[in-house]
Amino acid sequence: MSSYLLHFGMGHGSVSLETLALPSVLVLAGGASVIVVGLAIAAFAQRRSRSYLLIVLALLTLLARTVVGWLAMGELLPVGMHHLMEHALDGVMAVLLIAAVYFARTTDPTTGGERA
Repeated sequence: MSSYLLHFGMGHGSVSLETLALPSVLVLAGGASVIVVGLAIAAFAQRRSRSYLLIVLALLTLLARTVVGWLAMGELLPVGMHHLMEHALDGVMAVLLIAAVYFARTTDPTTGGERA
């Protein structure tokens, strides 16, 4: 695999693109996750329904995945545990989203109670 080098000023050496790629992706993912979770919290604050709360929790798993990525990159979390945690968070997200759809379909939107 070829390695591309970026040069930052004279005498400062060089940094490989691979070295910058993961931190850059994690910063972008973390920022996007914070924005999306913030929007979801705002929607939940307006609707105050169980489905919206479950969606907020599901989207928080995206932010948790970013934290797991940072921990692994900083060598605070072993690679195997990182892999396991990311798959577990994927499963949690899926369950939360399925539950949100289920509760959205089984409650009366006007009263918030169970449908007959």
